[in-house]
Amino acid sequence: MAADRTSTSPAAATALTEGWELALSAPGAFARPGESGGAEWLPAIVPGTAAQALAAAGRWRLDRPEPLHDKDVWYRTRIAGQGRHLLRFHGLATIAEVWLDDELLLTSRSMFEAQEVAVELSGEHRLCLAFRSLEAALVTLAGPRARWKPRMIPDQRLRLVRTTLLGHMPGWCPPVHAVGPWRPVELIDAGTPRIVQRRLHAGLDGEDGLLEVSLVLSGWDGEAPAEIACGGQAATLQPEGGGRFTGTLRIPAVERWWPHTVGEPRLHAAELRVGGARFDLGRVGFRTLALDRDADGQGFALVVNGVRVFCGGACWTPPDIVGLPGTRAAYADALATVRAANVTMLRIGGTMTYEAPAFFELCDELGILVWQEAMLANFDYPADEAFLAAVRREIAGLLDGIGASPSLAVLCGGSEVFQQAAMLGLPAGRWSSPLFDALLPEVLAERRPDAIYVPSSPSGGVLPFVASGGPTHYYGVGAYCRPLEDARRADVRFASECLAFANVPEDASLRSLPVPAVHHPGWKERTPRDAGASWDFEDVRDHYLAELWGVDARRLRLEDPERYLELSRAVTAEVTERTIDEWRRPASRTAGALVWFWKDLWLGAGWGAIDALGRPKSVWHALGRALAPLRLTISDEGVNGLVAHVVNAGPRPVAGRLVLECLREGAIPVVAGRRAVEVGPHGGLSLGAFELIGAFFDAGHAYRFGPCAHDVVTARLESVAGEVLAEAFHLMPQARIGRHRADIVLAVERDDQGWLLRLSAARTLLFVTVTDETFATAENGFHLAPKREKSIRLRALPGFDPNRLPKGEVRAVNIIGATRYEQAASAAPAREDHPRQP
Repeated sequence: MAADRTSTSPAAATALTEGWELALSAPGAFARPGESGGAEWLPAIVPGTAAQALAAAGRWRLDRPEPLHDKDVWYRTRIAGQGRHLLRFHGLATIAEVWLDDELLLTSRSMFEAQEVAVELSGEHRLCLAFRSLEAALVTLAGPRARWKPRMIPDQRLRLVRTTLLGHMPGWCPPVHAVGPWRPVELIDAGTPRIVQRRLHAGLDGEDGLLEVSLVLSGWDGEAPAEIACGGQAATLQPEGGGRFTGTLRIPAVERWWPHTVGEPRLHAAELRVGGARFDLGRVGFRTLALDRDADGQGFALVVNGVRVFCGGACWTPPDIVGLPGTRAAYADALATVRAANVTMLRIGGTMTYEAPAFFELCDELGILVWQEAMLANFDYPADEAFLAAVRREIAGLLDGIGASPSLAVLCGGSEVFQQAAMLGLPAGRWSSPLFDALLPEVLAERRPDAIYVPSSPSGGVLPFVASGGPTHYYGVGAYCRPLEDARRADVRFASECLAFANVPEDASLRSLPVPAVHHPGWKERTPRDAGASWDFEDVRDHYLAELWGVDARRLRLEDPERYLELSRAVTAEVTERTIDEWRRPASRTAGALVWFWKDLWLGAGWGAIDALGRPKSVWHALGRALAPLRLTISDEGVNGLVAHVVNAGPRPVAGRLVLECLREGAIPVVAGRRAVEVGPHGGLSLGAFELIGAFFDAGHAYRFGPCAHDVVTARLESVAGEVLAEAFHLMPQARIGRHRADIVLAVERDDQGWLLRLSAARTLLFVTVTDETFATAENGFHLAPKREKSIRLRALPGFDPNRLPKGEVRAVNIIGATRYEQAASAAPAREDHPRQP
């Protein structure tokens, strides 16, 4: 893995975070800082955005965001020092000027480029940043005529500016304008030794790790020997003059880095030692990465350390669209939630923005692969020298900042550029440009030759969006309302974007909405839609609610909104889970599924698996189940019967028994079968119900010889000792129809890790949800087999006492009413009444 980035020792760089103020003005009202004395100055947050600072001052609100691109935004602070220094700006959004006192030091026209300028300090100085109105700047811009114009982004001139498209995509993104020093500002003592360039390449020679090093050290006058240390080994580096050192370190039998669902993400700290000084080079991971195109050349599967990996996950969204934070603290909880959902890959799409190096450092630690796109999406971008040079610097800076991060797996040219051209009827020869054909792969080859290059997402098929070739944006199941069987029929190879629904948050978050859920116009305002479409993604969700649950979604929404929201959460989770299960079964050629998208940008029924408050939705729980390293599923293969599939993504074999049961009324066994099984590491197997039962029984009710004898089919994988390792459920149509009266037996207990909720029932419970105002649940939306106890970990929400006794309720969509838990232990005999219609 190659990398080249500038870094400083802690002693050399001072983060300029204090004493900043912000002021707004009309475009061009002040030509230079000295003219801005009469402006109103407010405290500012750096690094941060103007919207963030204004919100902190009570001058801006996310629920009704005021525009900022129609203004000039000024920042100022005081700095002090003597002698030669460097000012380094890691990101200025977007048309920016840097002034020291009243002297213009530099102008930046890219949000994505770091800038550095030398200054001579002589005491205290005033540092000012002027962020000129983007709206005014766009008026003066001119570029070549575009071959196509995307409908998703109304202002076509944005293709000429290097800025984020967040805030410019009505229908799903709030109009939040990114303005300000959104990445750190540093003052660097030019005389202090620092690494100004480093390139580390972590490769493998058999079982040994090879770390190739090329470093440039500035401000070092001595000729002391230098050495590189990593993984308990050290090697002398050769001086090449001008402060450059090179060398190679071999680490015998090195532990490899793996995605967390298939192995351990082992990292090794690297350090430069020169004349008693030590420089932290970060941590590196040793792994191989290849692309499997399948026998027909149309596939797209990542092979890590020789193992084909199913890349299940999501398309990443910033933790906070207002402040666009880039600190480790801002990412830590979000990425911990990503890993808890068994996500193997995150895609940073071209409509978003680049994340800071701390994001990749955490992905390295957590074992999460990253698909990184250039911030290029939908537009026909210019190909002139100036634009290409700007993008080259941008991508080089991105890769330099990432360093030797093993989590970086894919660099992609951008989002839906080829698709946009193809959908508007352009021939294949006009989809691409030198930007995607030459520049981006060249920069990647120079800096990270171990990563995979993809020209555009989607691309690779006869048409970019054809699912059976290369990575695709698959919405057959989803926006196009195709039946669930289409996920197999389409022969999806890699869904780099899929399964977008208007996912309903939990009730606790809905109470924070500024409007009532379901019927208020403000609810629809935050329901995502494609520009120009006559439908939105709530309509898509309602389609599957009607198809799978046999209810009139419109009538249910009008007559019983609470039940409507309950079933809406269940149906998006079910569709997500069943589709990913289809793609993960052993015979599938699909190698990835990244749902659109991870976290809502504002509160409402958005596409996110996590709501804007950071609370998991039903789809988050569905992802955790569907992407579990050890997964058991059931598919209906028509006249071939039901088939149980075991997927073992982990590094160790699994042996035990596979048990299948058919239940009438969700409780009474009709027939059962079992067989001893063993699944190897990174392997899978499929067994039909006919094999497991050992005789003909129409478990899938395909032959229609009379009424179906059962309504629920369960499967479980047991260890040799009888422990349940994985479970699966197949619901016959009649299982969804009735709601019953049945007691859920609950008990709340405490152990050395906190609180546990234990629950069981006499009949199968469907889509069980646990709601607690002060505690979060580790799992929700699950099915529970009859007379089988399940334990759910409860963890106190931030700001609540973890020692307080949990109080909440448990519901299931096939059970009438809710069962509360308010005592340390409770139990009640199970009872049932006759079912009734919803």
